[in-house]
Amino acid sequence: MSLNRSEKQAVIDEVAALAAKAQTLVLAEYRGITVADLTKLRVEARKAGVSVSVLKNTLARRAVAGTPFEVAAEQMSGPLLYAFSEDAVAAAKVVVEFAKTNEKMVLRGGVYAGKALDVNGVKALASIPSKEVLLSQLLGLLQSPVARLARVLAALAEQKGGQPAAEAQPA
Repeated sequence: MSLNRSEKQAVIDEVAALAAKAQTLVLAEYRGITVADLTKLRVEARKAGVSVSVLKNTLARRAVAGTPFEVAAEQMSGPLLYAFSEDAVAAAKVVVEFAKTNEKMVLRGGVYAGKALDVNGVKALASIPSKEVLLSQLLGLLQSPVARLARVLAALAEQKGGQPAAEAQPA
């Protein structure tokens, strides 16, 4: 079914709004994938905060014109699925994980920080830990020296015959 001019403009505006908020775009070919499998992908994507759309490529090109995602315009051919995410790695993670379980999903590329990514670039982006994991790793690194110092001070106090003032427990 063909869209009229106002419906096309509404689609372009909606995708442009997604692109304005997003950090990452991943393109994947969905040829041969069942509707049930695409529905599973959309459910997983929604949980991760990723917007997955199947769009006409001409509408997608118009929607990303003037945005950092414009560099992907030459990759926009064939039946494509567009995954936008505000989180830098979420779209790549969702699509790459789905592609691992469904061989018909073919990664085509993507865009991050205004730079076009090839398939290996998208896979590399997907392998980066999430923001929460990175923050917890950083917190662990910052906490480690303080916890060690507290243990050493407690051991010194115990050696000198005094009782430690408080048990040094890492937080």
